[in-house]
Amino acid sequence: MVAIARIHDWVPGPGSVVSWQPSPASVAKAARAPISAVPVSYQQAQHIRSYCRYAAQGVDMARLIMGGWDIPGRCDIRAMTYVVNAHLRRHDTYRSWFEFTGERIVRHTIADAADIEFAPTRHGEMTTEQWHDHILATPGPLRWDCFRFGLIQGPKHFTFYLSFDHLHIDPTIIGVVFVEIHAMYYALAEGAAPIRLPEPGSYDDFCLDQARYTSTLTLESPPVKTWIQFAENNGGTLPGFPLPLGEPSGHNGGDLMVVQLMDGEQTNRFEFACVAAGARLSGGVFACAALAAHELTGAETFHAITPSNTRGAQSEFMTSGWMVGLVPISVPICATSFVVTALAAQIAFDSGIHAANVPFERVVELAPWLRTPEPGNLMLSFLDVGAPPFNGVASTQFDAMNARAYSDSKFSHQVGMWVNRMVKDTSVTVLLPDNRTARESVARYLATMKSICVRVAEGRGEPTSVRKLAQA
Repeated sequence: MVAIARIHDWVPGPGSVVSWQPSPASVAKAARAPISAVPVSYQQAQHIRSYCRYAAQGVDMARLIMGGWDIPGRCDIRAMTYVVNAHLRRHDTYRSWFEFTGERIVRHTIADAADIEFAPTRHGEMTTEQWHDHILATPGPLRWDCFRFGLIQGPKHFTFYLSFDHLHIDPTIIGVVFVEIHAMYYALAEGAAPIRLPEPGSYDDFCLDQARYTSTLTLESPPVKTWIQFAENNGGTLPGFPLPLGEPSGHNGGDLMVVQLMDGEQTNRFEFACVAAGARLSGGVFACAALAAHELTGAETFHAITPSNTRGAQSEFMTSGWMVGLVPISVPICATSFVVTALAAQIAFDSGIHAANVPFERVVELAPWLRTPEPGNLMLSFLDVGAPPFNGVASTQFDAMNARAYSDSKFSHQVGMWVNRMVKDTSVTVLLPDNRTARESVARYLATMKSICVRVAEGRGEPTSVRKLAQA
């Protein structure tokens, strides 16, 4: 939906920088916020613990979700100040901050949303290096104000940017945040009254519901049994990337690789092949990832986790917060048939979706012989912007605004693969360790996956062997 690039590839044009930061009074009120009875979500707890563990080792963990888009003209700073504060007061996740003692994570919550007040600060022009340092200085998850907004004012337009610690947002909601801020600013800049946005849900409610649900789980609960079997098939933890990654120590940071898998016409033909196989586009993508792993390693089963939005109520689709869960998928590979593998992949995903509401950390609590994942585990995501609720419209609008999402190029414990079916093509973006071995392995894997995707699109999805197909 939004193109992804490395933060160090973000070279803004010349212009004056303005950022919105909390007022001293707002910071003081947040510091006095009382302890809340709302539990920390499993997603937030895992993030905070990982951040603190890596920080103790001197490693900068990937944690920021950043983006920007262009708006014509000169920014009305007063209007944008209203928009920024309206957004922060609208979503209850921004009212919380956390303290971590090494054992317990305690939530503090600002009682009155009106106590949140961000004010503009003018920085003047910055060099590219200063700009990168500026946006990467967004505070970490143990600070209340771990989110920032700002702009770069050029002669004919300004680029508005935002930077959130992952603690308060997930990638599936970033487009909604873009649209909410842009629509509200546009109305005010045109002299209209503030627009009436649909009421968001409550992330506090999500945390409470998650705590209630996970407290009822036992070793006999079906989604727990699914996770346990999946982990035991992967050495007692989550699966890793199928090729060597070098030494993912974290001190070299992270890298980003983007590859086009298919153009638009090839994607359409590929989708037809998926449907003919009794699968959807997602099943076909997982099948190609599985066949690539088989081609390179001889693996007979492909294992990965894939994110899934757990938002249910309509209001939750307007709610900022981390609500994405993970689905375990194990794909039995038929090396001689894309059709058979694609159907198996679709069945694996559909039958595992019930596990998305069960965090793997909760499973480890119930089954302590399992282990939390080590660096290098594989996360494979698929998003089709041509399907509801996107239907291609959002992608076209974001392209027109030059909208981009950015990676902070820090260390990630996962190899994250995001396959996005856009209006014009299907591409994959991979977050990987920044070392030669990892780059060579990922490049080799993606080249093989691309070769298989293209040959399926060209009607050669039933080779006598995947090796012959990939080498043709």
